[in-house]
Amino acid sequence: MANKNLKYFMREEAKVEQVFTVPGPESIRDENGNVINLEIKKLHNETITKINNLYKSRTPLKDAKKGFIVQNGDVVFKTEKDNARATRHIIVEALVYPDLKDKELMKFFECQDITDMPLKVFPDNDEYGYVSKKVMEILGLIDEEETDKKEVEDAKNS
Repeated sequence: MANKNLKYFMREEAKVEQVFTVPGPESIRDENGNVINLEIKKLHNETITKINNLYKSRTPLKDAKKGFIVQNGDVVFKTEKDNARATRHIIVEALVYPDLKDKELMKFFECQDITDMPLKVFPDNDEYGYVSKKVMEILGLIDEEETDKKEVEDAKNS
């Protein structure tokens, strides 16, 4: 490889989180009966990692006598992650419309924690599942083709 110019990696689009428009759940329609579109921001990996790290906790492991467990001279830690809350936070950050951090919307649902908003705004399993799937597809965290194949297989097997 003769040309090792770094300009190929200096892309302006790599600095911006793009916004995509996708149809929303069938159950949410406007006054004319049209499905409301969702606007989803394709978050950068750095943003997703930061959100995931917010929901990790490390605690030192203790034995039955309440002493710390040590292995090879180091205290052993137990790492726990709240995947459900992390996923909901990612959904909140990715959704541009509806803006789940909107104060008026949060007040309407009597909600203080943004991680509860996806469950409040999309209370039905079908709605929440649909929105979650669309967000994860845009973010590249799940493969649309694989998900569609699995749904077809599940339908055949039921």
